[in-house]
Amino acid sequence: MTLFWLAAGLLLLIALAYLLLPIVRGRRAQTEEDRTALNVSLYQERLAELQAQYDAGTLSAEQLEAGKAEAGRELLEDTGVEERLQSNPLGRGLPLVMALLMPVLGYALYLHWGASAQVQETVEQRQNMPQSLDEMVVRLEQAVKDQPASVEAWFFLARGYMAANRLGEAASAFQRTVELSGREPDLLGLWAQALYFAADRQWNEQIQALVDEALKANPEEQTSLGLLGIDAFENERFAEAIGYWQRVVDGLAANDPARQAIQSGIEAARARLPAAEQDEAAGATPAPVQAAQIRIEVSLDPALQDKVAADDSLFVFVRAPASGPMPLAVKRLTVADLPLSVTLSDADIMLPGQTLQGAGELQAVARISRSGNASQGEWQAVSEAAPLGEAAVRLVIDRAP
Repeated sequence: MTLFWLAAGLLLLIALAYLLLPIVRGRRAQTEEDRTALNVSLYQERLAELQAQYDAGTLSAEQLEAGKAEAGRELLEDTGVEERLQSNPLGRGLPLVMALLMPVLGYALYLHWGASAQVQETVEQRQNMPQSLDEMVVRLEQAVKDQPASVEAWFFLARGYMAANRLGEAASAFQRTVELSGREPDLLGLWAQALYFAADRQWNEQIQALVDEALKANPEEQTSLGLLGIDAFENERFAEAIGYWQRVVDGLAANDPARQAIQSGIEAARARLPAAEQDEAAGATPAPVQAAQIRIEVSLDPALQDKVAADDSLFVFVRAPASGPMPLAVKRLTVADLPLSVTLSDADIMLPGQTLQGAGELQAVARISRSGNASQGEWQAVSEAAPLGEAAVRLVIDRAP
């Protein structure tokens, strides 16, 4: 702050110099004018003396003319007529008034349009850096109170909560960040990660919906892929964990310090694979998988006709109960399409590397959601888990989730 005021003072002095320069020059011009008047008066007295001497017969006409010429040369030399300065056209008063008003006007304009409070606040913050994680979180909480619409404040508060292991509060802070900034894939992934750890590493539909949305917008969103890898590893789906984490590694720079940690996780997952799967993960050619599909017929219970709207979203998807609530394949329609028959195949798989045939038992779900969120609906129908077959699965939407 001191350097700022010193710089401002220096600039002010330079500006004042430009304003006061005309006054200094005016004084010089006045001095020159006074000197010129004196020289003219002396010149006139000299001419009078020469004329008196001529009238008295002391000087001849030639001597009189020579004396006048000599007096004229002396006048020109003393006054410097050809280089005389002009007087200041602004006068002396205006520059002086401007010089006095400039500091006051500049300070008033700075207080009105400047950012003195923010500058002072920044200086104070740098002088009083937090000494602990808890102190930093307290300051971030105060920043959110002072600037409740600041995306940056909420984001850093969420990261601070994560570092302090306050996971539920971190999830809420990430949610607020998303509400303020928009549903960016990176933020959705961080929000899902906070929810996952806050739920004691238990997967749920909200986490699944956030991950699905993030990867739909950016298939290589690293936090979501890493989270899927963690959940797969925790549930002993080591091949899936390797696949997710390898995609994360492929997206990292060669010198990224996170590469080593993720690579260690891949090696740990690979070491726990059965021998046959270890060979496949190491590069063996897997057996070809036969393309599969499932046909789902969906209808609405007549008792719900008056409780839904034609433009409500309808999600039809299949999931593997043994792998958690994450949909394998999904299609989005509207209530207006009911009743309907929809076919899901490997072309509808949400994440690369998975197939319907390799998922084991499948469960079909049809869900109506007014908000357009597949993880949160008002009415649904769920089938029993069963191996993939040729017969169609029939669902009647008739109950709340």
